[in-house]
Amino acid sequence: MIQKQFKSDRVQLFNQDLMIGLPLIPSDSIDVAIVDPPYGASSTNNWSYGDKQRLNGFGGEWKLTSETWDLLSQNDSFTQTLRWLSELKRVLKPTGTIWIHSTYHNSGFVNVCCQLLGLEIINEVVWFKRNSFPNLSGRRLTASHETILWVHKGDEKHRKYFFNYEASKEYFDKSDRIKEPGKQMRTVWDIPNNKAKEELLFGSHPTQKPIRVADRILTISAPEHGTLLVPFAGSGTEMVAGYRRGLHVIGFEINQEYFELATKRLQDQIIKLTTSLFAI
Repeated sequence: MIQKQFKSDRVQLFNQDLMIGLPLIPSDSIDVAIVDPPYGASSTNNWSYGDKQRLNGFGGEWKLTSETWDLLSQNDSFTQTLRWLSELKRVLKPTGTIWIHSTYHNSGFVNVCCQLLGLEIINEVVWFKRNSFPNLSGRRLTASHETILWVHKGDEKHRKYFFNYEASKEYFDKSDRIKEPGKQMRTVWDIPNNKAKEELLFGSHPTQKPIRVADRILTISAPEHGTLLVPFAGSGTEMVAGYRRGLHVIGFEINQEYFELATKRLQDQIIKLTTSLFAI
């Protein structure tokens, strides 16, 4: 059931459990998905694959409810990741790709689920956060990176996914000390974690990413006038980035507070774009 929704030109944001909303999206309809899940992503909708459901992976079939899964089958983070990732695979176009943010808390689950579902990993990107928050306890190393997996649903013989290679070469951001214009983009992205004032104008989310991360992702993987899906919308950063690029954007956010925050940010961008168009 949808609690609230915001719809406008090229924008659909639902205050809804993504496990309920995703099945309503047509198959093979999404060009790009950017996923930033909570570490223990869960859903009020208890999906069941059934005892006969099998998944291909690791050279053979795996039975979801089989004891061969050992402890993994009882882990909520693992099973929920498998469920939403399975739906993302269904809605993704053959030319589409998925970008999945992760840390050591969930990166292992995400990688295994991708392999089980036949989602080929194109690249593992390391987002280096040069200005990351220091470790105050002095009991471990300072966490200064996150992992982003870039995946597609084709097999090795049918790699149809969209990749703007020329844009990736020409991409340049003066804050990145690694990427040079005219050079191939590497899998280590030097992107400071600080946000601009306008990104925090209406509030913030505890795991909010700087919009420069989404901008880079969309620059190299979003076709013109394509459709972007953001299953965990949070503060709306990825949706704002997609809207700015002329994409159709769809998002889900179950938390009402962050739904309202994302709505305000999207409304602000719509007003700014409309004003600029009239000024031309």
